[in-house]
Amino acid sequence: MEIKEIIEKCASLDIYEVRCIADGYYEVVFYTKDTDQWNKLFAEILGLAVKPYGVVPKEEDITLTQKHGGLRENQTLFKREIDDTIMLAMFWPWQDEVRTTIKVVSVKK
Repeated sequence: MEIKEIIEKCASLDIYEVRCIADGYYEVVFYTKDTDQWNKLFAEILGLAVKPYGVVPKEEDITLTQKHGGLRENQTLFKREIDDTIMLAMFWPWQDEVRTTIKVVSVKK
């Protein structure tokens, strides 16, 4: 699975803002009211969330995501290992409760 494939799958959902499309990194903002749709899509792509919203993150997940902003209790993490790569998708809800940022990252093991 490559970032390009994930971007193609996300195209069917409502995106508020595309922030970055780069090699190994994809960042968009969506409307929080659509969270269930985004969760379903990423569960299909990467498997169930390893750190769902409202659950205290494990230290290993905090360390893994630190380079890209870390992980908090109110955030969601999807993670899938593919060969020598780890695909991460982090959902960061905004304080305004209207928007959520998604960061999709490809990390070499």
